[in-house]
This record gives sequence, structure tokens and C-alpha cells, in this order.
Amino acid sequence: MTPLSDERAAFARLQTQLVDLYGRAQGQRLFPSTAIVIPSLSLDVEELAKIEGVHHYEERLLFMLMLLQSPCSNLIYVTSQPVAPSIVDYYLNYLPGIPSLHARRRLTMLSCYDSSSKPLTAKIIERPHLLQRISAAIPDTSNAYISCFNASALERTLAVKLGVPLYACDPDLAYLGSKSNSRHIFREAAIPVPDGFEDLRDAKDIVQTLAALKRQDPALRRAVVKLNEGFSGEGNAVFSYEGCPDSGIDSWIKRILPVHLQFEAVTETWTHFEHKFEEMGGIVEVFIEGVRKRSPSVQCHITPPGVGEVLSTHDQVLGGPSGQIFLGCTFPAADVYRLDVQEAGRRVSKVMEKKGVIGRFAVDFISVLQGDSWVHYAIEINLRKGGTTHPFMMLQFLTHGTYDHKTGLFLTPSGKPRYYYASDNLHSPRYKGLLPDDLINIAVENGLQFNGATQKGVVFHLISALSQYGKVGVLCIGENEEEADDLYKKTVEALQKSATGTQSQC
Repeated sequence: MTPLSDERAAFARLQTQLVDLYGRAQGQRLFPSTAIVIPSLSLDVEELAKIEGVHHYEERLLFMLMLLQSPCSNLIYVTSQPVAPSIVDYYLNYLPGIPSLHARRRLTMLSCYDSSSKPLTAKIIERPHLLQRISAAIPDTSNAYISCFNASALERTLAVKLGVPLYACDPDLAYLGSKSNSRHIFREAAIPVPDGFEDLRDAKDIVQTLAALKRQDPALRRAVVKLNEGFSGEGNAVFSYEGCPDSGIDSWIKRILPVHLQFEAVTETWTHFEHKFEEMGGIVEVFIEGVRKRSPSVQCHITPPGVGEVLSTHDQVLGGPSGQIFLGCTFPAADVYRLDVQEAGRRVSKVMEKKGVIGRFAVDFISVLQGDSWVHYAIEINLRKGGTTHPFMMLQFLTHGTYDHKTGLFLTPSGKPRYYYASDNLHSPRYKGLLPDDLINIAVENGLQFNGATQKGVVFHLISALSQYGKVGVLCIGENEEEADDLYKKTVEALQKSATGTQSQC
């Protein structure tokens, strides 16, 4: 056997342990588990570079510190650069019913001290002494597992080196989350997709399929070209058919494509985009037009034994030149269609179950109001912990509430609904220079912190990005949509006020 096949065989054996671990842990509040959190963005480095402050996105999984509310649990959290102690304290202070001192004894924070652009998991694998420290912090490998942002071959290697299973999709199935394979899965689930073509390899394919779409629908105004492994909409580009002739369509598209394609990422160029398309392939599909258009998302989970469930629905908040870049989300999705997209997510989950997927993933849609009805087109599958994962899980940890599949609402233990507005992109140049301690002071002085008694309030994330990039994440939890929106507005106002240099009142 080759070293790679040996690794795959060892990984397969570890994954069978995950099924047993999952079964033993169910309903056991005092179960002595160990979560090894590796928040590595093991994705294309050049695509990641399009996201400002992306190296701070390793902090999006800090919500998992809430696992320490189970008094016998342990957690190991590894990052590229150290996380400020005040940020760790910020999360530990939200633990319901657990003194932060007790939780801190069960928490191990480790760092590579490496700010390079390579994935965190690669940095860990390159550091044998760090691997030894991680191993030494695991009380019992039979009760341990790795939780990650997304699963690549790097995470498989790390799992084998540590001798613990990976609670995520087998990296050999990661291809199922590409734009092309998403379209295949949607068809298998009998869910509508935009007219288009997948499994494309180069610029010639782009030209031919753009021309074919125009011939199929002479009134077509725009189409979208997407990289298979693009994410957050940053790997998308829009092609306008304005000025397209009635004949010679292929030659016209070939001539103007390099200058006519509008990229969602502001730093993208045709030369680079063409190279990435040849490297990873992609799709071309019609741009869904509509006066009233939304982008709901359904979050799903498949347990290690292979049982799928829908966890939540959201409406995504999108930006960028043509509204394709993920900025944030609102929970739940609009009441007029949340149960419809929930059902679509369930059908996709059933297909993914059959293919052996485990862990969390999201299904994104474009929805358009046609007459009195909303029509939903499935767009992509995000086979990772995406932008809707951390706010929903934080809500669960903070309130101990549950998602009601009958209504699509989240209910606290007392049966009261909770809504939220969440964003990874509360952003202003005026916020630059604000330190983590400053942000915490602003939240406290303005009454914005989450209140365990009312189960409402604001929780921040991506806190380390604030000083350098003027960018921070925020989760605003209210008892209705209006209150959640109002909390977001108050948060923006408080930050703007502090950015002007207004002195603290305390």
C-alpha cells in the first residue's frame, strides 16, 4: 500500500470510533469528551486572499468554547496566532451556570505563532512539538474528536497523526460541495436549479455555454460564471449580454469576455480568473432576475450514524457589485417560504446521507416572487461550517433552546421565540484602532451585551480584526425581527459614536 492509501485506511478506522463516541455521549451531561477545534480555512489560498482580514476568521469557531458548559468536557483550540486573553474571557463569561475559572482549567489554547497565508492545519502538521502538545492535552483519545471549519486532506492527515476521528465530511467526499456537483445533487433531489451548464474546464467552455444560454433564451440579460471552489460569492462573475448581436454570438462573446466580465471580488482580473477556472473548473448559469428577490439558506447536519436533519433556515444578507457576496444573515428565513426551503434542504440532506456525508453543511437558494408565489432555485452546497453556523450554534448554547420544525422558529425553554441579525462584516475605517478591550467597554456601557436573564442582546466575534481592519462580527438576538434589527442599529450607533473619540462615561 502507498502512504496515502495507508492514511486512508487508518482514517477509516478512526471514523468508526466516531460513531461509537457519538452514541456513548448522547444525553450524558457528565460525559468526559474532548473537542480539538482546528478552525483552519483549508481552502484555495488565492481565493481566501480576496476576503479582508481573513486570517482572523479562525476566531469564528470560538463559539465552541461554549461546549465547556458541560462540566466534564475538555476543549483544545489551536490558532495561527495567539488569541488575546480578553477575547477568551469574553466568551467564557457567557457560559451558563459554569464559573469561568472551572471552564478555564479544561481549556487549552495553543498557537503556531505563524501569520503566513498557508492553512492552519498545514502549519500544525509542520510542527512536531506542537503536535505533541496537542496530544498531551487529550486526557483520553477514545473520547476525543476533531472539529474543523472544513475537511480537506490536511485534516485527514492531522486526524491520523493525533489518533482521533474527524467530526466532518470525509475529505474524499469534499468534491460534493463544488458548484458543479451541487447542481448534480440538486437534480437528484428533484430541486430546481437555474438553467446552465456544469463541469466546465476552460475559457472555451465559458464562451460556448454563455452563447448556448443566449440562443436558448434570446431575451436573457445576464449570466453568472462561477469557480467550482469559490466561496462567499468571491469566486463569481457576471456576464452582461448588452450589445449582443443576433448572429455570431460565440465570436462576440470570445472577443469581449475578458473586458466584459464583472467580478464580485474587487481585486479579481480576467487573467487570474481564467487561470483559476482552468485549475478548478466551474459552471455557467443564468442570472436569476427579479424585482423581489431573496437568498435563503438552509443549514443541515448529518450525524456520525448517518441520520440527517435540518437545523435552521436563514435569509442571507448579500452585497458586492451584483449582490452575490455573503455579508451576514437573519434568522429565521421569511415566514412565507421558510418551511418550503426547509423541505428542500431535507431532500438534499437525504441525498447527502446516501453518499456518506456527515457533519454540517448549508444549501443556498435564490428565491424570486412570481405572482403570488415564491420560486426557489438551488444555487450551491457549502460543505463546511459556513457563515450561518456560528450565530445559530451560539444562540443554542446561550439559551438551551430548540428549533421547531413545525414552524421554523427557534424557541427558548420557556417557549418564547428568538430572532437574530448576524453579520461578519460590520465594517468602517473609523473603527480601526479599537482594541478588544475597547469593544467590550463599548458593549457594556451601551447595554449591548447578551443578558442571560432576558436571553436577548449582542455577542461579538472576529474581535481581533477590529483594530487593524475596522471590521467585526456581531450577533444581535431579540424576541422578534424588529428587536434584532434595532439591536444591530444600536450597535452600529455605539461604535460610530466611540469612533468619533467620544470619551467613556465610566
